[in-house]
Amino acid sequence: MSPSERDSNADAGNPSRAPLRDPVARGIARQPVGPGRVGTYAVLGAAAGSVPLPWIPDALTRRVRGALTQDIAARHGLSITLEARDLLAEPAGTEGPRGVGAQAMRFVTRRVLGRFGPLGFVPPIRSGLETFVLGHLFARYVETQRTERAARIDVEEARELRRAIDRAHVLAVSPEVHGHVDASPGASEELRDTVTQLVDGVLMRFAGAPEWMLRRIEAAFDEAIARRES
Repeated sequence: MSPSERDSNADAGNPSRAPLRDPVARGIARQPVGPGRVGTYAVLGAAAGSVPLPWIPDALTRRVRGALTQDIAARHGLSITLEARDLLAEPAGTEGPRGVGAQAMRFVTRRVLGRFGPLGFVPPIRSGLETFVLGHLFARYVETQRTERAARIDVEEARELRRAIDRAHVLAVSPEVHGHVDASPGASEELRDTVTQLVDGVLMRFAGAPEWMLRRIEAAFDEAIARRES
């Protein structure tokens, strides 16, 4: 019996080994985290930011973002140290957890905004958006930007990555970064009246705004990474 035949028989007798030899199964196991999955974490991040208690929102947000970074790293065959995970998941950024006074001030701010009706949704929305951006840019980093050959992301690499993500938030609203804007789709024959064309144009621009902003953030992140490596 040849070695390949012995391997086949061994896989047949042990079902747990067979999927590992299946290219389709390996592809599913290493499938990157898509926008839908990151969006789910963003919703959880927004829910965590809406808890009307002091200190609890930040603690829950850390848990959500920590699970997000672990999910993305594992799906790309990487491990991440606890220190690196904590640094990426920290809402306060690279300077570390906020003090008790700062967290109390954030709680008071949320309570004050809550008294003004719609403004009360600002902290949860911000938490959800920051969670989405973290997941999206972290996935972009490990897929296209990471140059380290180590299979483990340590705290130093995480610190540089977090600084690039934080800087991307600033550069995204800077005139130095230019996001590509898609032209409005044109039909082969225009059958709409002028008012309908105008309304459709406004709605199309509004619908394309999130994608345009995401492209600016991606461009800003790439710029931040390039500046770090230069």
